[in-house]
Amino acid sequence: MAETEKEPLLGLLHHTVLALVRQDGRDLTARQLGLFLTVYLREGPHTVRGLAAELNVAKPAISRALDRLGELDLAHRKLDPSDRRSVLVQRTAAGEEFLAGLREAVAKAIASAERQEAPHRAAA
Repeated sequence: MAETEKEPLLGLLHHTVLALVRQDGRDLTARQLGLFLTVYLREGPHTVRGLAAELNVAKPAISRALDRLGELDLAHRKLDPSDRRSVLVQRTAAGEEFLAGLREAVAKAIASAERQEAPHRAAA
């Protein structure tokens, strides 16, 4: 029995993560990927404080993850002009491209799982 038959959701995650691992240059930890997806899939504005609360992790952990996202040009930090004590997290063009690649990887994983599942449905 194929892995996607036993654990379909984990199989999709596995195929998606493998696609990310095989890409050149942008290798994110689970925390960095979670932060990235939160910034790109949820409406902003996003602050370090707000992201720490939403992800239920300490602000220093968010800052370290943002350091890496900044190195990869996937997100930028900017002082909030209306509250200079607050730091805003902004999306980038490179981040939008990375998100598009991630969407494509997920779509391919779903298509692969459906192709594997189709013969089993026909036999049933």
